[in-house]
Amino acid sequence: MFTGIIEEAGKVESLEARATGARLRIQCTQVLEDACAGSSIAVNGVCLTALDLRADSFAADLAPETLRRTSLGQLGAGSLVNLERPLSPSGRLSGHIVQGHVDGTGELVAMESLGEGNWWLRVRVPQELDRYLVYKGSVCIDGISLTVAEIAGGILSVAIIPHTIQNTNLRTKQAGDLVNIECDIIAKYVEKLAARIEHPAKLTVDKLREEGY
Repeated sequence: MFTGIIEEAGKVESLEARATGARLRIQCTQVLEDACAGSSIAVNGVCLTALDLRADSFAADLAPETLRRTSLGQLGAGSLVNLERPLSPSGRLSGHIVQGHVDGTGELVAMESLGEGNWWLRVRVPQELDRYLVYKGSVCIDGISLTVAEIAGGILSVAIIPHTIQNTNLRTKQAGDLVNIECDIIAKYVEKLAARIEHPAKLTVDKLREEGY
């Protein structure tokens, strides 16, 4: 489990296409401090398995499903990526519950300056994800835990503070770029449970008569 609090902005060293999937290598330091082969590391919000660890980089294999559902296949050498290690049992849940299981990609519509280093980020989201997004609810964009400031007409808006811009890949994003979106897992569970609730049959005059009223 992750929290959406980015620890480090790494840099893509290479993305090598393979017969099935691809292999990604990322240059970084902080998230490698206690990592070993097989450790999980979230890359732009995607939970990946760290392989071939070196002093300043690690590799990860991308399955075809990962390439299809996320934006990782569009990365190139030099691309900045958001990195986070899994939450430890003694850690604080500073963001929200993030699984690293991306639901889909959204298109960045605009990054509008609000002044003093603050920004207004607008993302067009897939229609099937809209029902999980609510005002003041949580959403994970490229691995960053953010609060929904507005959702209207299929456009998700969030406010970005200076610290987030300075310490994540958002500072490199432009209109038209794809970003990974993971909706709040609690919203998905609530939807499934609510669908299973049996609603009582509609009360009618005939039904009352059958019951002896």
